[in-house]
Amino acid sequence: MTTQTGLEKDCVLIFDTTLRDGEQCPGATMTFEEKLEVAELLDTMRVDVIEAGFPVNGVEDFRAVQEIATRTKYSIVCGLARATEKDIDAAGAAIKAAPRGRIHTFIATSPMHMREKLGKSPQDVLERIIWSVNRARNLIDDVEWSCEDGTQSEFDFLCTCIEEAIKAGATTINVPDTLGYTHPSEYYSLIKRLRESVPNADKARFSVHCHDDLGMAVANSLAGVLGGARQIECTINGIGERAGNAALEEIVMAIRTRSDSFPYHTGIDTTMLTRASKLVSNVTSFPVQYNKAIVGRNAFAHASGIHQAGMLKNKRMYEIMTPVSVGAPESKLFMGKHSGRHAFEHKLSELGYRHLGSNQIEDAWGRYKALADRKKTVQDEDIEALVDEEIARAHERIKVLSLIVVAGTMGPQSATLTLDIDGEHRTEQATGNGPVDAIFAAIKKLVPHEAVLELYQVAAVTEGTDAQAEVHIRLRGESRSFSAVGHDLDTLVATAKAYIGALCKLLARAQKEIRPTDPSSK
Repeated sequence: MTTQTGLEKDCVLIFDTTLRDGEQCPGATMTFEEKLEVAELLDTMRVDVIEAGFPVNGVEDFRAVQEIATRTKYSIVCGLARATEKDIDAAGAAIKAAPRGRIHTFIATSPMHMREKLGKSPQDVLERIIWSVNRARNLIDDVEWSCEDGTQSEFDFLCTCIEEAIKAGATTINVPDTLGYTHPSEYYSLIKRLRESVPNADKARFSVHCHDDLGMAVANSLAGVLGGARQIECTINGIGERAGNAALEEIVMAIRTRSDSFPYHTGIDTTMLTRASKLVSNVTSFPVQYNKAIVGRNAFAHASGIHQAGMLKNKRMYEIMTPVSVGAPESKLFMGKHSGRHAFEHKLSELGYRHLGSNQIEDAWGRYKALADRKKTVQDEDIEALVDEEIARAHERIKVLSLIVVAGTMGPQSATLTLDIDGEHRTEQATGNGPVDAIFAAIKKLVPHEAVLELYQVAAVTEGTDAQAEVHIRLRGESRSFSAVGHDLDTLVATAKAYIGALCKLLARAQKEIRPTDPSSK
């Protein structure tokens, strides 16, 4: 690793962990195909490092990391590993086919974690650091080492650990704020002191990985860069465990927009940020809050009369960045039942759907026409919902064909549901304690299962009484939870679609799940 000088000193690498730390968010589990789709987009937008997963976690996780490593063209593909032989060897095997691969190994260094979780002394941990980095370096040249709960570790011990990790061959040193505990000035001082105190600090790149428990993940990450770090670990939309991680889109645009305070650069194609946000939201079924910075629906919306008057005179009066710079449309093209195919395809391109196949466009056009016949004005959010749902449903073996619901005060409430199950049309009728319960009962008759409903959430895609319903459902199986979203002008139809979507993911997982074996033998 060379000393950070010249252009290297000004470049901040973006390490995306959406597929690993992001997927640890409860209910955010992605299918194999969804992981490949997200990884392809991250690679295309020039993310420097894609942490593709935790290979030792199971055969399916190993296979996803291995396939991403095979397909990725530009990014470094990284596999996470604890400081154990099995983990490190699995990570090495999974990323072996990548043009550029990295093993990311870690162990806790804070007193509480060492004592209560690991049951090890500081000397034991230090020896394990040296051993694990050495083993990883024997498999690959690019090795990252992380000190879990680094911000609550004792400073002198942390310096010793980092020094020994670099001696053993670590080329990147990550100092994570695992619990989201620190604040910007404190984190800046820690990174600066470490780089000044560790004798061989100039032989490795320092990295930051901040959680958002106190809402300071992005601010802490940028403070770490000011302190000398040159890699930021983050996720699309800031998804992740507990309150999540630092949001990639916020970090990248903060560096780009405030170059006066952050005189650095990244290689990210920022025009793809909005599309990446929508894709991750769709595959995880985690909605993006309307006022989310950079990629939220209202990020470039102006409702106040004073603001609108200012925007008409000079857009810079109320916008510090342009919508186009993050891949959002500058202006809206309002669509309706009289809009033609050409206008529809233009709108798809404007919304970021530039890589759809002809069959996908044809299916989307058909669904659009059906929606436009029922809704006077079709808004951008309507089109995004129908296209994203079509993409999400492409790999499902069960589809909703028809639904008839009897509801009201007289009762009993019932649902008659017809499903396409592996090409076979099957119909069942069931009663329940309300129409939604009746729908779920009908589904259970058609597809017997023991899944537990963890979340049922209904929202409107747009304003107005003719808005599409957006239903989010999360089902828990034996070991994991799976989420899906359904859209339709009829809330009950959207409910059935969402439930079937989550159930398909759960069933697919159950079919693939086998007892854990050593993935490195694959």
